[in-house]
Amino acid sequence: MKILILGAGAVGGYWGARLTQAGVDVTFLLREKRAALVKANGLVVKSPKGDFTVPVKVVTRGDEGAPYDVVIVACKAYDLDSAIASIASAVGPDTTIVPMLNGHAHFATLDATFGAARVAGGLARISGMLGPNGEIVHSGASGVSFGERDGKAARPALVELDAACKKAGIDGGLNPDINQDLWDKWVMLGTIASMCAAMRGTVGDIVAAEDGAALVRETLDECCKVAAAAGHAPSAKVRAGLEAGLTQPGAKSVASILGDMEKGGAVEARSIVGDMLMRARKAGVAAPNLRFAYAHLQAYEARRARGGLRP
Repeated sequence: MKILILGAGAVGGYWGARLTQAGVDVTFLLREKRAALVKANGLVVKSPKGDFTVPVKVVTRGDEGAPYDVVIVACKAYDLDSAIASIASAVGPDTTIVPMLNGHAHFATLDATFGAARVAGGLARISGMLGPNGEIVHSGASGVSFGERDGKAARPALVELDAACKKAGIDGGLNPDINQDLWDKWVMLGTIASMCAAMRGTVGDIVAAEDGAALVRETLDECCKVAAAAGHAPSAKVRAGLEAGLTQPGAKSVASILGDMEKGGAVEARSIVGDMLMRARKAGVAAPNLRFAYAHLQAYEARRARGGLRP
C-alpha cells in the first residue's frame, strides 16, 4: 500500500514517521521550505515513547509517485483549498482520501471535489507541536480514528491502513462508527476552543474564575444539543468524561486555537465554532455562549486582517 500524507506537522508528521519506522510505504507532500528541511534532516521526533529520527520520502507535487492508495490530509481547515489543489494529481480512480481536519465542514468541499465515495471519515488525537527547529514534539496521546461514513463494511484500503497503524503502534485505527467519533471530538473541541479563545486561558484558569466552570458546562450543553439534533448525541459516559476533563481545577489543558491567537496566527474559527453555531441556529438550539465566542473570534480575525490595533 502506498500512502501520501499532506503535511508533516504534529499530526501528519508523527503518524507518518511511526508508519515509516514500521516499514510502511509513506511519502510526504510538503511545501518547498518544509520539504528541504525534512530532506536534509529526516523527520525528527521527540516523544515520551522514545526519540528518533527517520529519513522519509518527500515530494513537492502530488503527481510525483501518483497514484496513491491512501491520501491523508493533515492540514488546518483554513488551508483546505490549497490542500485540495496539491493532492488533486495524486488521486487516482481507486484512491481513498482520509481527511484529519477538525469539525465537519470540510466533508462538503471534499465530496464536491472528489466524490463522496472516495472520502472516508478521519480524526486524530495526537498531542504535540512543532519545535523551533522543525522537530515534532510529541507530548502524549497518539491515536487516530478512521472509517466509512456510510456505515458500510470498510474498504480494503482502510483495513490495510488499520493493519499498518497497529504495526506502527498507533492507537485507535478503524472505527465502524466514525461519524459518532467525529461528533464526540467536535463537541469537545467546540467547547474548549470557545472557552479558551473567549477567556484567554487554560481549563484551569477558566474554572478558577467565579463562573468559569458553569460557563464551560453551559457551552458543553449547547454543543451536545447540536450533536443530538444531528442524531449523534454523545453517550452519557462520553459526556461525563468531557465535563470532568473540561472543568478540572488546575488543568493545563488548552485549545490550540488560543496558541494560534497569541502568536497572531490564522485560526480555525469557522470550522470549529462558527459551523457549530450555524448548526445550532438551523436546529433551533439556543447557543448564547457559542454566539459570544464566535463573535470574539471574528473580531480577532478582523483585527488580524488589518495588522493589529491601528484604527
